[in-house]
Amino acid sequence: MSYPDEELIKDIKDLALKHAVLNALKHQGKADVKAVIGKVFSENPKLKDHRSLVLNLVQEAVSQVNAMAYEEISVLASRLGLEVGGKRVELKKVLPPLPNADKYPRIKVRFAPNPDSAMHIGNARAAILNDEYAKMYGGTYLLRFEDTSPSIKPPLYDPKRGIDAYQMIREDLSWLGVKWHEEVIQSDRLEIYYRYAEKLIEDGSAYVCTCSPDQWRILVKASQPCPCRELPTEDHLERWKNMLEGRYKPGEAVVRIKTDLTHPNPAVRDWPALRIDLKPHPRKGSKYRVWPLYNFAAAIDDHELGITHILRGKEHEINTIRQRYLYAHLGWQYPEVIHYGRLKIEGGVLSKSKIRNGVEKGIYIGWDDPRLGTLKALRRRGFLPESIRQMIIDVGVKPVEATISWDNLCAINRKLLDPLANRFFFVEEPVKLTIKNAPIGFSVEIPYHPSFPDRGIRRFSIPSAEITFLVSSKDKGLLRPGSRLRLMHLFNVQVNESLSEDEYVGSFISFDVEEAKRLSLPIIHWVYERESVKAQILMPAEDKMILHGFCEKSCIELKPNSLVQFVRFGFCRIEEVSESLIKAVFAHD
Repeated sequence: MSYPDEELIKDIKDLALKHAVLNALKHQGKADVKAVIGKVFSENPKLKDHRSLVLNLVQEAVSQVNAMAYEEISVLASRLGLEVGGKRVELKKVLPPLPNADKYPRIKVRFAPNPDSAMHIGNARAAILNDEYAKMYGGTYLLRFEDTSPSIKPPLYDPKRGIDAYQMIREDLSWLGVKWHEEVIQSDRLEIYYRYAEKLIEDGSAYVCTCSPDQWRILVKASQPCPCRELPTEDHLERWKNMLEGRYKPGEAVVRIKTDLTHPNPAVRDWPALRIDLKPHPRKGSKYRVWPLYNFAAAIDDHELGITHILRGKEHEINTIRQRYLYAHLGWQYPEVIHYGRLKIEGGVLSKSKIRNGVEKGIYIGWDDPRLGTLKALRRRGFLPESIRQMIIDVGVKPVEATISWDNLCAINRKLLDPLANRFFFVEEPVKLTIKNAPIGFSVEIPYHPSFPDRGIRRFSIPSAEITFLVSSKDKGLLRPGSRLRLMHLFNVQVNESLSEDEYVGSFISFDVEEAKRLSLPIIHWVYERESVKAQILMPAEDKMILHGFCEKSCIELKPNSLVQFVRFGFCRIEEVSESLIKAVFAHD
């Protein structure tokens, strides 16, 4: 009786997904289980020996594909390199044109992060979309750091300790391939915001409110003006002066922009623009005590800095309404706005506050902890920036909510990595398999990459009739006395006895690959014990972050930052290399 190994399961999964996609494209986006099973068996009749397994894996693939929109299936077909009707499915995602682009002599967009943490994959959406549009139109890209909230979202800035989110964000953007032409930091622009605040007060478009929060909420809910609203302009200018000079404490005075008090959404009614915050700013210290809130500073800057198009999530629609009142007061034309739907990402830690808190408390080993969804973590693991960009462009700027998964990102990255990453053997937490009658003097040459033989080979020689291999502990279930298997690229063997839970003895059977196929022998990878080097792989896992094992000796020739595929294990990025230890970080399988 043969037992399906991981390689066989992977082959079935690949075939099942392939034919589920093709069948769905032929039938309006819905694949049929029976039809897909027929195609799988037609392409590989030997799989009929594993009917039950094939049925289960085909059902999984069909369920996955049928849950997708037709356009998503087409994109998947393109990524898989599939052909429909003899023609390869090629879909190049193109972002829709910007609205009213011809009205402006030059397009200008902006990415405006809060530097309170390193960037994560969710933040990358706005960064990449703006970059794509700037390149599409030959426009200007502005990087604006929105850091005017010392208490609620304090900027991460401590250059002496090497912790500076401003620089971390710059590094992340450069890694993503984002090119910005201008850069401003809002905490450098307080005097500009003060000037506009005073102008708005003088014009009667803003006022200083000293009502208590509870009193204000009651009045605004009833669409009633607060007692401060109709005071003379001179009184508000005096209050404004007192705010700047420290005669109010935090919460005792706030500048409000006049709007429609009967607006259906209470959040629009006389929204707050500037407030008192005495917490020292990491860049400015205690120089300022009045700080602009998001809507005020962002709106002023968008006009002052000439932004023509704003791309942001639908959750900002209320902010757009608020800011339009400010623009009306100042007689400005509001930029074009594109609101895209929320982007949900399944799995991974993406909350900036949770990430920052975890790093500061030592829960995470750093901003590049592989358990995180930060760009630093993805870069450390071996994700390519092109993968993230492609995923973001695939999602686009549709107004509807979209959900992506780590599986989606891994699939894109896998396709890009596959031709780049050379192949090596790594066995995790290995057990020993000693072959007693190995063919002396036998040698094998294994290419670094099966599709690129010009990259060179790894050569293994059998020096004696008794040779000990290290094999993965995951393959222990295949090492039962009497069972047969094939050592990948070497020969077929039989397991004769178990000396312990971690040590087995077997014998050579033959070199015959066709025999292994005919008997459906499990194929396992290995490392020659005498030519091995210890390895540690950092994993994105909560239960066991470090896997210990051994690599083949040729790995000591690798350079840090090399991207490799450990056969039957997954893609990894090499971090450290010495003759005694290889350290790597797991990307994905």
